[in-house]
Amino acid sequence: MVNIQALINPRVQDSEALLEFAEALTDRAPQIERDMARLALAPTDRAVIADIFRAMHNIKGEAAMCKVELAALIAHPIESLLTRLRSGELSYSRLMGEAILLAVDRLELATEALVAKKPLSHLKLVELVEGLETLCQAPQTGLDRLAAQVIQAVTGFRPQGSLRAAVDRPSTQPVVQDQVIPDLQLFRSLALQFEARSPLLKGRTARILELALETNRAGGGLADATQLEAAVYMHDVGMMFLPESVWLKPGKLTEAERRALQTHSGFGASLLGRIAGWEVAAEMVLQHHEMPDGAGYPNALKSDKICAGAKILAIADAFEAVTLKHSARGQKVSILRAVAEVNACDKQFSPEWIEPFNSVIRRKLEQQ
Repeated sequence: MVNIQALINPRVQDSEALLEFAEALTDRAPQIERDMARLALAPTDRAVIADIFRAMHNIKGEAAMCKVELAALIAHPIESLLTRLRSGELSYSRLMGEAILLAVDRLELATEALVAKKPLSHLKLVELVEGLETLCQAPQTGLDRLAAQVIQAVTGFRPQGSLRAAVDRPSTQPVVQDQVIPDLQLFRSLALQFEARSPLLKGRTARILELALETNRAGGGLADATQLEAAVYMHDVGMMFLPESVWLKPGKLTEAERRALQTHSGFGASLLGRIAGWEVAAEMVLQHHEMPDGAGYPNALKSDKICAGAKILAIADAFEAVTLKHSARGQKVSILRAVAEVNACDKQFSPEWIEPFNSVIRRKLEQQ
């Protein structure tokens, strides 16, 4: 019987031990992702299965030792499923892998929320753990159906066949209009210069632009499309004023690095604000890291003070950032897991734009 209270309202018994567990999880989760990617290519490789099992067993043991009951509750059914996979009782399937990776994602988000003393109800951990408990006892014949049910219960999305291709392939249609705006050409060239700094960034501008413009249309077109396009091009150009060792760092940032990184939106907004006619785009760039509850930067604005374009850009940019995070780990995250992570960050984004974003993603998935 799952301890529901431990999932909904967990108690932190030892803050230092929780931080120790969080650091260990930060090390182990990327390795699990890399090994799951290897397993997808070689589903019968017993050595890879053993590596994944060992990593999850260690996570479960560390959770118990550090008295993080919530983490142990999530890890236990994953370990049980991997035990059956290791023994040969079950065969690997894509949906099984997707469910395991989603559970690891949720474990990371839940641990981060515990450390930050934030609520966890939006993560749907009860649905996750109860679904995993059912899944780890299922026969092979019913495994994919139950895995799909778990994924949909937690994410709100039904698994599809080609989950990533829908967003990886931007539209070839004109973005905003047929006429050429010289300033936009300049802004786009700067964005492409930013992309060129790392292979991981290739194609991000086109992906963010299409997602932002489609989300704007789905939400009633409250943001000016041309200004939004300029904001997409310029929102991260300010990064180029910072050392690459800061904004390309794959691991955890120091406090000084985090503060430095938070200056980038001001640089981009300042550049735009100096060009006549782009004041609205400058506002979008400046505000795209603000949060509805006032916990964002640079000015700790609350929802009613944040412009619509910034709210849209925040969601599209975060979606791309999730995929970048997993790419740095060596795992190409599915669109389903990326959108689920965005939806799980309910305090970070303006709720009125989450559903338009979701509707765009659903339409892309249905077109597969």
